[in-house]
Amino acid sequence: MPVPKNSFKQALIQGDRQIGCWMSFAESITAEIMGTAGFDWLVIDGEHAPNDIRSIRDQLMALAASSSHPVVRVPVGDTALIKMVLDAGAQTVLVPMVETADQAQQLVRDCRYPPTGVRGVGAGAARATMYGSIPEYIQSADDQICLLVQVENRAGMAALDDILMVEGIDGVFIGPADLSTDMGYQGNSAAPEVRAVIADGITRIRAAGKAPGILGTNDEASQAYYEMGAQFLAVGIDVMLLAQASRALAAKWKAK
Repeated sequence: MPVPKNSFKQALIQGDRQIGCWMSFAESITAEIMGTAGFDWLVIDGEHAPNDIRSIRDQLMALAASSSHPVVRVPVGDTALIKMVLDAGAQTVLVPMVETADQAQQLVRDCRYPPTGVRGVGAGAARATMYGSIPEYIQSADDQICLLVQVENRAGMAALDDILMVEGIDGVFIGPADLSTDMGYQGNSAAPEVRAVIADGITRIRAAGKAPGILGTNDEASQAYYEMGAQFLAVGIDVMLLAQASRALAAKWKAK
């Protein structure tokens, strides 16, 4: 029995738009709630949220019954960390701060078994194989792993064309907050100069046959990125959704 098909990867290959949301609570119960919302994909954020491998595993388990595909963002492109999240059952990995083609090539190797990669062959007792119940996992896992790299500073944008030539990269995610800050706009990703760089990046990613992705934290930004052609588009962050809704509710009733 081979590994389950990666529906998110297949959707990207087919050119289907995928609408998603960020998850920053680092809790399985909120992940389970988010899994009922109807998003195509959900990010388990290991970079800026207080996650560890156990909380990542628990959120993957919480989303197992959901139609929303889990994407695990590791805090850094480290071979050991990538091995851990893959063994925990992640099929799609998002890696921040990718700046060179060499770095991208190493990440591809991290996600693959030998002889084309360096992933440790030890998932027989891990969740990835459902604890040994998927006997053909090693033979079929590589094809179902989806690797997304984040290009989010001037160095990464300068190397974008080289990164896009790396075989095994399924999508490129542009990080607007980091990019705008590195460009001197201190997180103002709506600055016209930043928007122009993002639009150009999305165009180049699509032209190279890869899937472009990005996160919008408000409707205006999400609509702008949608119109630019972002294929996997995150339209919010769970913590911000709760904060905004609860503050608005309190303000509404306290004003009476």
